Amino acid sequence: MKTSKLDNFDSAQESNKVKKIPDIQQSLVIIKPDGLIKSLTGNIISMLSETKLRIVGARVLKVSRELAEKHYSKLKQEQIAKHGEEKGTKIFENVIEYIQGKFHTDRVFALVYHGENAIEKIRQLAGKTNPEDADPVSIRGKYGRINSKTGVFENVLHASASEEEAEHEIKLWFTPDQLTEIIYPITTEKSEKERIVWK
Repeated sequence: MKTSKLDNFDSAQESNKVKKIPDIQQSLVIIKPDGLIKSLTGNIISMLSETKLRIVGARVLKVSRELAEKHYSKLKQEQIAKHGEEKGTKIFENVIEYIQGKFHTDRVFALVYHGENAIEKIRQLAGKTNPEDADPVSIRGKYGRINSKTGVFENVLHASASEEEAEHEIKLWFTPDQLTEIIYPITTEKSEKERIVWK
């Protein structure tokens, strides 16, 4: 039985319908101060390499109060709603001090991962936010703890929870020229702002 070009075209169309288009995503990963002070950077990056994702940005930095508050912009109200004004505010302040390194070291290692289903892959390896609830073989399950004095989940790393969150966070922590790829729309603007340069 002969098949026409139209039949072949229809078959190709049906085949394309069942093929799942890869969901290319970005995710911000922050190795937190406790992860750095415990020398876990190599272990964490090695575990994340199982995802086959690409690192398109990386920087070590001190976290300012302003950056910490912007990163955890929703946390304060969530904690107040859950625990009340006094306790919720205290938990929020402890988290801010934690990411700024007041309990460990004053640096974090921020990375941007890029690739197919990046968010799900990274969060699966990271484990649940609460280290006690995390899978024992996950990063947080292996290396995290709950600080008995502050109540903070010292879970060694942050990983974006959604595409919207990833975009918001990456734009907070990185400028376009600090990434090896253009992952979001950009524009150019003239600036008279002073900056530090090498002598």
